[in-house]
Amino acid sequence: MFTLQQIHEAHAKVKSGADFPKYMQDIIALGVTSFETFVFDNHTHYYGPHNFEITSEGFKETLDVANDCNSEQFQSDLKAHQQGQTDYMTFLQDCAQSGIEKWIVVMDEMTCTYYDKAGNAVLVETIPS
Repeated sequence: MFTLQQIHEAHAKVKSGADFPKYMQDIIALGVTSFETFVFDNHTHYYGPHNFEITSEGFKETLDVANDCNSEQFQSDLKAHQQGQTDYMTFLQDCAQSGIEKWIVVMDEMTCTYYDKAGNAVLVETIPS
């Protein structure tokens, strides 16, 4: 199975949202089947075959995620991030301000679904391969 070190090495190559599709291919090759990232501290649950799961540590400093979701602002911030205009920390801060609590990526479907604090799916994106 994969290790957190392998995932960190793959993630270290990501400089902006524009690098995300390559990152996805790298972690699929490791055996990751899905992952769930929480905005408030960036801890992530990674899942693999046969109920394999590992969790990365979050940041010591946490972000306050807004209770109300601003979907339009989030989609604007996401687009800017995907175009390489913001770094990852800025993207996390933007998510928190827009009320995005977490996202779940499912490799088989190549989707990334963003959720608000109430558990509502705010946006489902297809990840380019």
